[in-house]
Amino acid sequence: MKNNIIIFRHLGLEHWRTTFNKMNAFTTSRNLYTFDEIWFVQHYPIFTKGQLNKDENIIHLNNIPLVCANRGGQITYHGPGQQILYFLINLKRRKISIRELIDIMHKIIIETLKNFSIESYIKKKSPGVYVYQKKICSLGLRVKKGSTLHGLALNVNMDLKPFKYIHPCGDAKINMTQIKDFNPNIQLKDIRTILIDNLSKLFNVIMINGKNIK
Repeated sequence: MKNNIIIFRHLGLEHWRTTFNKMNAFTTSRNLYTFDEIWFVQHYPIFTKGQLNKDENIIHLNNIPLVCANRGGQITYHGPGQQILYFLINLKRRKISIRELIDIMHKIIIETLKNFSIESYIKKKSPGVYVYQKKICSLGLRVKKGSTLHGLALNVNMDLKPFKYIHPCGDAKINMTQIKDFNPNIQLKDIRTILIDNLSKLFNVIMINGKNIK
């Protein structure tokens, strides 16, 4: 029964550290009977660097905080107008690999963008989703106790300038884009609705709205 349901939560706009602490506490305390969850959140401006990051990927912080995250990958930027999804998924119970989960995450974004007439694609050696050679969605995960933490960040309607202060995902050639560049009237709530629908289809589950975690 646990595999037929995923709880989703709207956390709103939160400081990264607040969500990070809640996410790690959830993973540490979860057991075989804990429902999987997916959290929708936006963060105040912040740079987060994964465990593979190198200092040369940072050009200029411009007074934006920089924190170390316990996820894979390198450096990225989070800010208001970016829809982040944290996947708190028990891989063993769902009998899927981390590679299969990443494939599902890619498909969720590609199908969501297609709903807004935006054609996107993936690159084999660079996780994430791209539109016209520009990156629109970044991925970063960690597995702990057989369950995942962190997730994806979809650029919707945000200030992209801070991405110029770093080499996003450790690649100086990457340029970022967002849904607003193709659909100026887009609203985050519209994106969330489609994302939830695609999550339900691709995980083959019922998505249940849960209360915010304080």
